[in-house]
Amino acid sequence: MAQRPSVNGVADVVGLIDGLGKITGRAQVVWFLVFGGLFLDAYSNAALSAGLGPMTTQMHLTSTQVSVLTATAPALAILFNPAGGWLATRFGRVPPLLLAKVFAIAGALLAAFAGDFTTVWLGRVLVGVAYGIDFAVAMALLAEYTPAKQGGRLNLWQAVWYVATTSNLALALLFFHLDVGADIWRWSVGSAAVVAVALLIGQWAMLKESPTWLAGKGRLDDAVANLGKLYGIEAVAGRPDEATRAATAAPAPGFRQAGVLFKGAYLPRTVLSSVISLGQSMQYFAVGWYLPVISLSIFGESFEKATVGSMVFNAFGIVGGLLSAYAGRRLGLRLSSAAGFAGVFVALVAMGLTFGKVPLAVAFLLPVVFILCHAAGPGANGKSIAALSYRSDVRALGTGVTGMVGSFGSVVGLYVFPQIKDGLGLAGTFLVLSVVPLLGLITCLVIKWDPTKAGISPDEAAAQDLAAAPESAPAAPAR
Repeated sequence: MAQRPSVNGVADVVGLIDGLGKITGRAQVVWFLVFGGLFLDAYSNAALSAGLGPMTTQMHLTSTQVSVLTATAPALAILFNPAGGWLATRFGRVPPLLLAKVFAIAGALLAAFAGDFTTVWLGRVLVGVAYGIDFAVAMALLAEYTPAKQGGRLNLWQAVWYVATTSNLALALLFFHLDVGADIWRWSVGSAAVVAVALLIGQWAMLKESPTWLAGKGRLDDAVANLGKLYGIEAVAGRPDEATRAATAAPAPGFRQAGVLFKGAYLPRTVLSSVISLGQSMQYFAVGWYLPVISLSIFGESFEKATVGSMVFNAFGIVGGLLSAYAGRRLGLRLSSAAGFAGVFVALVAMGLTFGKVPLAVAFLLPVVFILCHAAGPGANGKSIAALSYRSDVRALGTGVTGMVGSFGSVVGLYVFPQIKDGLGLAGTFLVLSVVPLLGLITCLVIKWDPTKAGISPDEAAAQDLAAAPESAPAAPAR
């Protein structure tokens, strides 16, 4: 009978999971359940986007109130991305994910049954809290569930985003044909509560705490137990290694410890992931989120045509999101981001120079190129590169900080687009926004870090650094 491997710390857990080469056992179901939370985040955003016109008419909203509603969720995410990372670092990955679903249910129901602007806004506040917590924690947990060889699989979250958006648009179209009238937005927003309830039940029943997080807390018996439950790995708990002893003796990482993300080897990683996340969110929420508006300009002034047009555009986002996993594996996350930014830059310049001056087929093709390049490159990579770039004890903080920067870009995009559009028109807006992917492209070419090409995980690198350091010297910053 083969001797079971001993788990002495985080590096051993990471090595056992990486040694699988692929996700196996219960982890396959759990992995997609975590992805379900990202589906909900996108679905909740699309619910407001699809019903914004009817809501504005029914509730007699001003342009300022519309701007506040659209920007509330990403604005709250600026605060709750790092808060979610802190919660996941202190209390584990699973509790914050379940808490996020409770906020999502409450927010969706409050908005759906609202009788005035203030109540709708409070609902969007709760949705923003859920969005901020869920995204930061889910990406960290997915990174810890996934063997290194399949790291590019994290990029599939982008395809999930577009599937969720398309699903909500299709549902809005169904409600339109059921002739629910101006209340169509209530059905669209309220349906997110149904999705959130299903996910809360599924995640509560199936999720298991990250073995990597447990090992980092010195809970080796629990880490070994969850390795068995998730992957069928039979291991035994050994004696805590030096890295585990040091981690358990140190104060629990919090916001004060987030400064490590901006020091040493982590500084360029944080800059790169933050710029990709900022750039992709600005360009998406400035252009992609407003696809119904663009669809109206291209296909005609009707709710049905705008919705169908948006669904077609988002279908290409699904394709791009699926391609992102392949591109990330073949090119690496950095170069695939650079290529995506380059394609988006060309598309935006072409849209700006030709909008309203070309045949319908060309006017349709350019937004398709934008969505494909965005989804296949930087749209997915900003969050994936952050989740894979840090050791486990600061991973959730790293994804939280990156998510915070991305949410800031979302708010800027949501506010900037309508303001520039009113002053310059769609064509001028596209030209101005082309600066965003250009800066993203330059950053990706200047900073060379890519976790998929590193050859060793940050946790294993940290363990090697600690083992190599003299006993009297402090541990070197993790690579």
